[in-house]
Amino acid sequence: MLNHRLQLRFLCLFLAFPIAAFCQKEDHKLTAKLQALVANFQGEAGIYVEHLKTGRFVAINADTVFPTASIVKVPLLVGLFDKIEKGELKYHQPWTYRDSAKYGGSGIMQFFRDSAATEVSVLAALMMSYSDNTTSLMIQSMAGGGARVNELMEQYGLKDTRVNSRTPGRAEIWKKYGWGQTTPREMARLVTMIRKGEIISPAAGDRMYRLMCRGYYDESSLSQLPPNVQAAHKTGSVDATRSEVVLVNAPHGDYVFHIATKNNKDQRWSDDNEAVVLIRNVSATIWNHFEPKSKWKPLYTVYK
Repeated sequence: MLNHRLQLRFLCLFLAFPIAAFCQKEDHKLTAKLQALVANFQGEAGIYVEHLKTGRFVAINADTVFPTASIVKVPLLVGLFDKIEKGELKYHQPWTYRDSAKYGGSGIMQFFRDSAATEVSVLAALMMSYSDNTTSLMIQSMAGGGARVNELMEQYGLKDTRVNSRTPGRAEIWKKYGWGQTTPREMARLVTMIRKGEIISPAAGDRMYRLMCRGYYDESSLSQLPPNVQAAHKTGSVDATRSEVVLVNAPHGDYVFHIATKNNKDQRWSDDNEAVVLIRNVSATIWNHFEPKSKWKPLYTVYK
């Protein structure tokens, strides 16, 4: 009887424990391939890869903190949908653009005329598709500010993913990491949770994921994937940082990866920037590893 009870207790514990935890296993072959790519990189690089169906993963400096640059817009999107889910905003709520919100860099809303009529969904689409800085700062404010977004990241178990810019108490860390910070493992996890409907709600996750699948900046990692394969992604670039997070809906199972770089020696804004080339090579290597029978080959690196 005692043995039976022990067996029953063990079975209950087993069922309560996430099955994926038992399936996770380092993919040593892929690790070796990716380590070879980053070995001579003139800067610091970190990579996390996970095949969601099998649990096979690669972790290279995966828990090192890197600047997000514009990848911070993924946490900002979560903050926005938290407000929508609570009924404090509506996805198609009308909004009026004021040119006092204008901010330079990437994006097109900075060129809108003052008092132009728009709506919240357009702001979100521009932020994720065109990495629009003006709409991103507007959304950060709508979401309750960086502090509220950081509370959400903590709530979902992300201890290093944070918004720094315009966030009380984070001025010093902003000087080091800029607008935001994360680790390759955490950002890959955040995008995976969005894909699985585990962030805010399944409906919110569905809408966020759709927004992430319509990116304009597709000449880095996405250029190494077949054009008929869907991928959610976000890029982040400043002078000394080029990074990208991608979740690929591949034929043999979804996989996610985040490659982050910092302190890069090559700070040129060109197609052959060392970090940009590294991102393309990492993407191609992962695709060919998980889809070895794919006959598709990139027709070009960057279309000119």
